Amino acid sequence: MFKKFFSKINKGLGIDLGSTKTMIYQQDRGIVVNESSVVAVNMRTDQILAVGGEARKMLGKTPPHIIANKPLEYGIISDFEITEKMIRYFIGRLYAGKLAFSARPRVVVGIPLDVTEVEKKAVEDVILSAGASQVFLVENIVAAAIGARIPIQDPSGNMIVNLGGGLTEVAVISLDGIVNWKVSKVAGLALDRDIIKFARDEFNLVLGEMVAEEIKRKIGSAVNLDENLQMEMRGREIVSGLPREVLVDDSQIRSALAKSVRHILEVIKSTLETTPPELVADIYQKGVILTGGTALLKGIDRFISKNIGIPVHIADDPQTCAVRGMGIVLDDETLLNDIAIPSSQ
Repeated sequence: MFKKFFSKINKGLGIDLGSTKTMIYQQDRGIVVNESSVVAVNMRTDQILAVGGEARKMLGKTPPHIIANKPLEYGIISDFEITEKMIRYFIGRLYAGKLAFSARPRVVVGIPLDVTEVEKKAVEDVILSAGASQVFLVENIVAAAIGARIPIQDPSGNMIVNLGGGLTEVAVISLDGIVNWKVSKVAGLALDRDIIKFARDEFNLVLGEMVAEEIKRKIGSAVNLDENLQMEMRGREIVSGLPREVLVDDSQIRSALAKSVRHILEVIKSTLETTPPELVADIYQKGVILTGGTALLKGIDRFISKNIGIPVHIADDPQTCAVRGMGIVLDDETLLNDIAIPSSQ
């Protein structure tokens, strides 16, 4: 009786700890946090100055004693203390003014496929330290498949490619389990670095991370586009040290991204090559589903489909699939028990 009462008051949370974005889903409310995974810290006073979007605006613009820290790298925790403060801040914002017991929710949190036991324990510890009463670990890509409404419980092959900021994860899922998978560190952030390298090599121009990301988002593509897109690329000229602006088009950026996009394709191909033939037949019929923010790169679905000969579909709102999947899991105890990873505690 008391368990049911407290579960009604104390709504569970689903947390997607991404290299670029942290998202939180709250039962009965939906996605309540969608912020950049950045924390600004004053090193003189050890004070947190800003978290999320406000901290991201400080990237590359801070004096020496202020550091805009990205505490998550390739989907895992690189700075335990800063991550704990970031999650505590987000949870505290949700429960401001609420009763104490309602501020200790049970939490479903996603982890990468290639996580180690040490990294798994770090995720559990940081969520518990941030105020959770109970932590359930699920694989990010399984949560993304659930969020994309893929029937993973069926005895049938489902291929999902989660194109995140730090990682590209490819998995074949059947009967609530992962049959075959591969992970690569070539993903959204690698594409940003490709644009930064292109600007330096071609124009002797130093770009900031945020400028590179904006160029990728606005004119980046994996295939030829129907119309020519252009954009000003602003940075610092290496030789003179002065500001400079260069006009670039989609074909130049596409060429800069080509190597990384081809690498993502090869990861998908190699996963298919080692998948049981019965499941490959199912995938050929159903197609491949893309999730994650990098799935929004223009034409990447067409590029992959053309090169593997299988239909490729982008999930609805691919950026939020994983956290929405965690929300579905929070409401389904049976499903949670089926897909939860054993605790490292």
